Amino acid sequence: MDTTASRRRSRRWGVLGILVLLAAAAAAVWFYINSALQPPVPSAAAVRISYPAGTSTAKLAQELEAKGLIRDSRIFSLYLRYKGEGGRFQAGEYEWTPGVTADEIIASLNSGGTVKEAGLRLTVPEGFTLLQIAQKLEEQEGMKAADLLAAADSYQPSEGTEDLLALPAPDAKLRHRLEGYLFPETYEWKKDAKPQEIVDTMVRELGRRLEALPKGWQDVMKERGLTFHEVLTIASLIEREVVVDEERKIVSGVIQNRLKQGMPLQIDATVQYLLDKPKERLLHKDLEVVSPYNTYLNKGLPPGPIASPSLASIEAALYPETTTYLFYVTKKDGTMGHLFAETFEQHKKNIAESNKAGNP
Repeated sequence: MDTTASRRRSRRWGVLGILVLLAAAAAAVWFYINSALQPPVPSAAAVRISYPAGTSTAKLAQELEAKGLIRDSRIFSLYLRYKGEGGRFQAGEYEWTPGVTADEIIASLNSGGTVKEAGLRLTVPEGFTLLQIAQKLEEQEGMKAADLLAAADSYQPSEGTEDLLALPAPDAKLRHRLEGYLFPETYEWKKDAKPQEIVDTMVRELGRRLEALPKGWQDVMKERGLTFHEVLTIASLIEREVVVDEERKIVSGVIQNRLKQGMPLQIDATVQYLLDKPKERLLHKDLEVVSPYNTYLNKGLPPGPIASPSLASIEAALYPETTTYLFYVTKKDGTMGHLFAETFEQHKKNIAESNKAGNP
């Protein structure tokens, strides 16, 4: 009898253990799905989605994830099946801002809440200067470039965003105070948007995008003795110098090595920044332009960024690759990559090799 009772107790405990495990697994699955359905980080920048007739809900979900409107396209697709949604979605152009909920997106698609009113639309390429951004806005939308430049130079953070970024104080050495702080992205505003609002949106977007950097990046920045303004400056140099993604951190390492050794950076892009129109090839007289931005005449970093860097370049500025390289030259074989060198003698050989490749 004791043996039989013991076996029954063992079976009961075994069944109870299985039930506990199943409950834990169900809770984990529920937590994962619930987390995946939470809205991404809110943003003030509107995102436009095209939903042509005949597009599958799976493809729509992938587009929503790519544009930062949902966290997980697979979970969103499963959620649509669970809710019995998708059959009444109406084709058209839709516009949402990151932070909108999954149910709000579904409701909008069901009601056909498409974009009906034309507004201002601007795509800012990576590596664009503030002047180029202003000129493009003038060409496309008719807003005077001078008005946007003035709004940027006199910018005051909107209420609630004062601590979003450590914006630089006015400085006579800075060509434009917010150079590099307007994040490269596609933006949309209402037709009557003012220059201050446009600048504010792009500054906010930079603050939002920084949340995607590796955890602890601010500690890394402090350990290296850098301010965020200096990180953004290095990132802008990388952005203007590098085309091949794999080389961003290598060039960042070269910049770090030259700064440590007290060598002038001698980066052509800083001189190009001073010219009214960029040149395919700088002349010797261009390298003699007197300016704190001229890294041929001055050691250390320029006073501030020379363009709007991508997040990849910002990350590269924070996490340079450890090398002993001090020089690099662009390959003239059409790949847009670089040849790196530790010594000036090797650098001269790389220049000759590059020139030879460009003139077979």
